[in-house]
Amino acid sequence: MSRILTTIMMIGSIVYLVFRYRYRLLNLLLASVWMRRLAVSSVMKLPVIRRKMMQSVFGGPSEW
Repeated sequence: MSRILTTIMMIGSIVYLVFRYRYRLLNLLLASVWMRRLAVSSVMKLPVIRRKMMQSVFGGPSEW
């Protein structure tokens, strides 16, 4: 029981810290060129985001 409680507390603490410092962590991760390239290519694989991005960049009918 003590081990389970300790595990839950540790996971909760990690989640709290990641949430609290999420923007600092994101800036730290995206400072690397290859991580930024990986993130952009992963996001652009999503059809909804790619469609919105292409419409805003190249124009076209807006769904807003």
